Amino acid sequence: MIGTLFNVAMIIVGSFAGSYFKKGIKAEYNKILTQALGLAAIAVGINAVVQNMPKSHYPVLFIVSLAIGGVIGQWLDLEKHFDKLVGRFSKPSADGKNNLAEGLATGILLYCIGSLSILGPIQAALNKDYTFLFTNGMLDGITSIVLASTFGFGMVLAAVAVFCWQDSIYLIAMLLQNSINTNMITELTVVGGILILASGLGLLNIKKIKVLNLLPSLIVPIVVVGVLSMF
Repeated sequence: MIGTLFNVAMIIVGSFAGSYFKKGIKAEYNKILTQALGLAAIAVGINAVVQNMPKSHYPVLFIVSLAIGGVIGQWLDLEKHFDKLVGRFSKPSADGKNNLAEGLATGILLYCIGSLSILGPIQAALNKDYTFLFTNGMLDGITSIVLASTFGFGMVLAAVAVFCWQDSIYLIAMLLQNSINTNMITELTVVGGILILASGLGLLNIKKIKVLNLLPSLIVPIVVVGVLSMF
Protein backbone atom coordinates (compact mmCIF):
# COMPACT_ATOMS: atom_id res chain seq x y z
CA MET A 1 0.00 0.00 0.00
CA ILE A 2 2.81 2.44 0.84
CA GLY A 3 4.40 2.04 -2.56
CA THR A 4 1.07 2.41 -4.38
CA LEU A 5 0.16 5.54 -2.42
CA PHE A 6 3.55 7.02 -3.31
CA ASN A 7 2.98 6.13 -6.97
CA VAL A 8 -0.47 7.75 -6.97
CA ALA A 9 0.82 10.84 -5.15
CA MET A 10 3.56 11.33 -7.74
CA ILE A 11 0.99 11.19 -10.56
CA ILE A 12 -1.20 13.77 -8.80
CA VAL A 13 1.73 16.10 -8.12
CA GLY A 14 3.00 15.66 -11.68
CA SER A 15 -0.46 16.44 -13.08
CA PHE A 16 -0.63 19.64 -11.02
CA ALA A 17 2.81 20.70 -12.23
CA GLY A 18 2.10 19.78 -15.85
CA SER A 19 -1.24 21.60 -15.94
CA TYR A 20 0.47 24.70 -14.52
CA PHE A 21 3.12 24.60 -17.23
CA LYS A 22 0.40 24.15 -19.84
CA LYS A 23 -0.82 27.70 -19.27
CA GLY A 24 2.43 29.15 -20.53
CA ILE A 25 3.28 26.65 -23.24
CA LYS A 26 2.63 27.60 -26.85
CA ALA A 27 0.85 25.29 -29.29
CA GLU A 28 4.07 24.31 -31.06
CA TYR A 29 5.60 23.23 -27.75
CA ASN A 30 2.53 21.17 -26.90
CA LYS A 31 2.91 19.53 -30.28
CA ILE A 32 6.55 18.61 -29.75
CA LEU A 33 5.75 17.30 -26.25
CA THR A 34 3.05 15.08 -27.72
CA GLN A 35 5.50 13.80 -30.31
CA ALA A 36 8.10 13.19 -27.61
CA LEU A 37 5.55 11.26 -25.58
CA GLY A 38 4.58 9.26 -28.65
CA LEU A 39 8.19 8.27 -29.26
CA ALA A 40 8.60 7.37 -25.58
CA ALA A 41 5.46 5.21 -25.68
CA ILE A 42 6.74 3.38 -28.76
CA ALA A 43 10.11 2.79 -27.08
CA VAL A 44 8.51 1.50 -23.87
CA GLY A 45 6.16 -0.75 -25.82
CA ILE A 46 8.89 -2.23 -28.00
CA ASN A 47 11.11 -2.76 -24.96
CA ALA A 48 8.34 -4.63 -23.11
CA VAL A 49 7.73 -6.90 -26.10
CA VAL A 50 11.41 -7.54 -26.87
CA GLN A 51 12.28 -8.33 -23.25
CA ASN A 52 9.35 -10.67 -22.62
CA MET A 53 8.73 -12.35 -25.97
CA PRO A 54 11.77 -14.68 -25.61
CA LYS A 55 10.45 -15.76 -22.19
CA SER A 56 7.02 -16.64 -23.57
CA HIS A 57 5.93 -20.27 -23.37
CA TYR A 58 2.96 -19.54 -25.63
CA PRO A 59 4.35 -17.72 -28.72
CA VAL A 60 0.98 -17.19 -30.41
CA LEU A 61 -1.01 -16.28 -27.30
CA PHE A 62 -0.55 -12.54 -27.85
CA ILE A 63 -2.13 -12.88 -31.32
CA VAL A 64 -5.10 -14.78 -29.90
CA SER A 65 -5.39 -12.26 -27.07
CA LEU A 66 -5.46 -9.26 -29.40
CA ALA A 67 -7.98 -10.92 -31.71
CA ILE A 68 -10.39 -12.04 -29.00
CA GLY A 69 -9.93 -8.89 -26.92
CA GLY A 70 -10.42 -6.65 -29.96
CA VAL A 71 -13.70 -8.34 -30.90
CA ILE A 72 -15.00 -8.05 -27.32
CA GLY A 73 -13.88 -4.42 -27.02
CA GLN A 74 -15.46 -3.49 -30.36
CA TRP A 75 -18.69 -5.24 -29.38
CA LEU A 76 -18.78 -3.29 -26.11
CA ASP A 77 -17.59 -0.15 -27.96
CA LEU A 78 -15.43 0.84 -25.00
CA GLU A 79 -13.88 3.81 -26.79
CA LYS A 80 -17.26 5.43 -27.46
CA HIS A 81 -18.38 5.07 -23.84
CA PHE A 82 -15.00 6.25 -22.57
CA ASP A 83 -15.09 9.35 -24.80
CA LYS A 84 -18.55 10.22 -23.45
CA LEU A 85 -17.35 9.84 -19.87
CA VAL A 86 -14.21 11.90 -20.41
CA GLY A 87 -16.22 14.51 -22.32
CA ARG A 88 -17.76 15.55 -19.02
CA PHE A 89 -14.37 16.67 -17.77
CA SER A 90 -12.84 18.29 -20.85
CA LYS A 91 -13.62 20.44 -23.85
CA PRO A 92 -13.14 19.17 -27.40
CA SER A 93 -10.09 20.43 -29.25
CA ALA A 94 -10.26 22.64 -32.34
CA ASP A 95 -10.53 19.63 -34.65
CA GLY A 96 -13.47 18.26 -32.67
CA LYS A 97 -11.56 15.41 -31.06
CA ASN A 98 -11.24 14.87 -27.36
CA ASN A 99 -7.52 14.96 -26.68
CA LEU A 100 -7.94 14.10 -22.99
CA ALA A 101 -9.47 10.74 -23.89
CA GLU A 102 -6.43 9.87 -25.96
CA GLY A 103 -4.12 11.14 -23.23
CA LEU A 104 -5.87 9.13 -20.50
CA ALA A 105 -5.83 5.97 -22.59
CA THR A 106 -2.09 6.39 -23.18
CA GLY A 107 -1.40 7.42 -19.59
CA ILE A 108 -3.28 4.49 -18.05
CA LEU A 109 -1.42 2.06 -20.29
CA LEU A 110 1.95 3.65 -19.53
CA TYR A 111 1.28 3.72 -15.80
CA CYS A 112 -0.29 0.26 -15.46
CA ILE A 113 1.18 -2.00 -18.12
CA GLY A 114 4.84 -2.29 -17.35
CA SER A 115 7.10 -4.68 -15.48
CA LEU A 116 7.53 -2.27 -12.56
CA SER A 117 3.82 -1.62 -12.18
CA ILE A 118 3.01 -5.34 -12.30
CA LEU A 119 5.95 -6.77 -10.38
CA GLY A 120 6.02 -3.90 -7.86
CA PRO A 121 2.79 -4.80 -6.03
CA ILE A 122 3.76 -8.49 -6.11
CA GLN A 123 7.15 -7.75 -4.54
CA ALA A 124 5.46 -5.53 -1.95
CA ALA A 125 2.92 -8.22 -1.06
CA LEU A 126 5.31 -11.17 -0.91
CA ASN A 127 8.59 -9.60 0.28
CA LYS A 128 7.58 -6.19 1.69
CA ASP A 129 9.98 -4.75 -0.88
CA TYR A 130 8.80 -1.37 -2.24
CA THR A 131 11.80 -0.63 -4.43
CA PHE A 132 9.99 -1.32 -7.71
CA LEU A 133 6.98 0.79 -6.70
CA PHE A 134 9.09 3.73 -5.55
CA THR A 135 11.08 3.61 -8.78
CA ASN A 136 7.90 3.34 -10.80
CA GLY A 137 6.42 6.28 -8.89
CA MET A 138 9.32 8.54 -9.82
CA LEU A 139 9.01 7.57 -13.49
CA ASP A 140 5.24 8.07 -13.44
CA GLY A 141 5.68 11.48 -11.82
CA ILE A 142 7.87 12.66 -14.68
CA THR A 143 5.55 11.10 -17.26
CA SER A 144 2.49 12.77 -15.70
CA ILE A 145 4.14 16.20 -16.00
CA VAL A 146 4.57 15.68 -19.74
CA LEU A 147 1.08 14.24 -20.14
CA ALA A 148 -0.67 16.98 -18.13
CA SER A 149 1.25 19.74 -19.92
CA THR A 150 -0.11 18.30 -23.16
CA PHE A 151 -3.60 17.06 -22.25
CA GLY A 152 -4.43 19.10 -19.14
CA PHE A 153 -5.15 18.47 -15.46
CA GLY A 154 -7.74 15.82 -16.36
CA MET A 155 -4.80 13.42 -16.56
CA VAL A 156 -5.04 13.19 -12.76
CA LEU A 157 -7.94 10.78 -13.32
CA ALA A 158 -5.37 8.18 -14.33
CA ALA A 159 -4.27 8.07 -10.67
CA VAL A 160 -7.57 6.33 -9.83
CA ALA A 161 -6.87 3.61 -12.39
CA VAL A 162 -3.33 3.14 -11.03
CA PHE A 163 -4.61 2.84 -7.47
CA CYS A 164 -7.23 0.22 -8.43
CA TRP A 165 -4.78 -1.67 -10.68
CA GLN A 166 -1.90 -1.93 -8.23
CA ASP A 167 -4.13 -2.59 -5.23
CA SER A 168 -5.86 -5.40 -7.12
CA ILE A 169 -2.52 -7.01 -7.97
CA TYR A 170 -1.36 -6.55 -4.38
CA LEU A 171 -4.47 -8.23 -2.95
CA ILE A 172 -4.30 -11.11 -5.46
CA ALA A 173 -0.62 -11.64 -4.62
CA MET A 174 -1.45 -11.68 -0.90
CA LEU A 175 -4.15 -14.29 -1.46
CA LEU A 176 -2.13 -16.50 -3.80
CA GLN A 177 1.21 -16.00 -2.01
CA ASN A 178 3.89 -18.16 -3.68
CA SER A 179 1.58 -19.56 -6.38
CA ILE A 180 1.93 -16.47 -8.62
CA ASN A 181 2.44 -17.67 -12.19
CA THR A 182 5.38 -15.87 -13.81
CA ASN A 183 4.20 -17.05 -17.24
CA MET A 184 1.02 -15.06 -16.71
CA ILE A 185 3.00 -11.88 -16.00
CA THR A 186 5.17 -12.45 -19.08
CA GLU A 187 2.21 -12.95 -21.45
CA LEU A 188 0.35 -9.99 -19.95
CA THR A 189 3.36 -7.72 -20.38
CA VAL A 190 3.80 -8.73 -24.04
CA VAL A 191 0.20 -7.81 -24.85
CA GLY A 192 0.47 -4.63 -22.79
CA GLY A 193 3.64 -3.62 -24.62
CA ILE A 194 1.86 -3.95 -27.96
CA LEU A 195 -0.98 -1.74 -26.74
CA ILE A 196 1.51 0.90 -25.53
CA LEU A 197 3.16 0.77 -28.94
CA ALA A 198 -0.25 1.30 -30.57
CA SER A 199 -0.83 4.36 -28.36
CA GLY A 200 2.49 5.81 -29.46
CA LEU A 201 1.56 5.39 -33.12
CA GLY A 202 -1.65 7.30 -32.45
CA LEU A 203 0.11 10.16 -30.68
CA LEU A 204 2.49 10.52 -33.62
CA ASN A 205 -0.46 10.50 -36.04
CA ILE A 206 1.07 7.56 -37.86
CA LYS A 207 -1.96 5.34 -37.37
CA LYS A 208 -5.02 5.92 -35.20
CA ILE A 209 -5.80 2.64 -33.46
CA LYS A 210 -8.76 2.11 -31.13
CA VAL A 211 -6.57 1.09 -28.21
CA LEU A 212 -9.42 1.25 -25.72
CA ASN A 213 -11.34 -1.34 -27.71
CA LEU A 214 -8.28 -3.58 -27.48
CA LEU A 215 -8.03 -3.37 -23.67
CA PRO A 216 -9.97 -6.64 -23.10
CA SER A 217 -6.94 -8.30 -24.72
CA LEU A 218 -5.22 -7.97 -21.34
CA ILE A 219 -7.74 -10.34 -19.74
CA VAL A 220 -7.20 -13.17 -22.25
CA PRO A 221 -3.63 -14.19 -21.23
CA ILE A 222 -4.63 -14.18 -17.55
CA VAL A 223 -7.52 -16.55 -18.23
CA VAL A 224 -5.66 -18.79 -20.69
CA VAL A 225 -2.50 -19.19 -18.62
CA GLY A 226 -4.56 -19.68 -15.49
CA VAL A 227 -6.55 -22.49 -17.10
CA LEU A 228 -3.50 -24.16 -18.72
CA SER A 229 -1.61 -24.11 -15.42
CA MET A 230 -4.32 -26.35 -13.95
CA PHE A 231 -3.35 -29.23 -16.25
